[in-house]
Amino acid sequence: QVEVVESGGGLVQPGGSLKLSCEASGVIFSANAMGWYRQAPGKQRELVAAITSGGSINYADSAKGRFSISGDLAKNTVTLQMNNLKPEDTAVYYCNAHYILVGDRWGQGTQVTVSS
Repeated sequence: QVEVVESGGGLVQPGGSLKLSCEASGVIFSANAMGWYRQAPGKQRELVAAITSGGSINYADSAKGRFSISGDLAKNTVTLQMNNLKPEDTAVYYCNAHYILVGDRWGQGTQVTVSS
């Protein structure tokens, strides 16, 4: 049973920073890709950033220049450093781990609130 757990959310003022961490456990093989998604109230879940086992990285336009994803997919871990946060970044952030053999696994989500 693969379990994905996120940590690091919270309340931050506009312009502040947060670092989200994620680890997938209960799996004996490496993730093929891991990423961060977010869902704001009344909106669909959207990709924020993702990284593959080959080192390819993809960012949403809204994240470029402010967010940085890094990970060790052999250890099934990924982090998201978020800088210069804006109120529109407020959302529940979900970690996704993708495995070719077993498909996608999602965490429960961590709340990020950007407000003064």
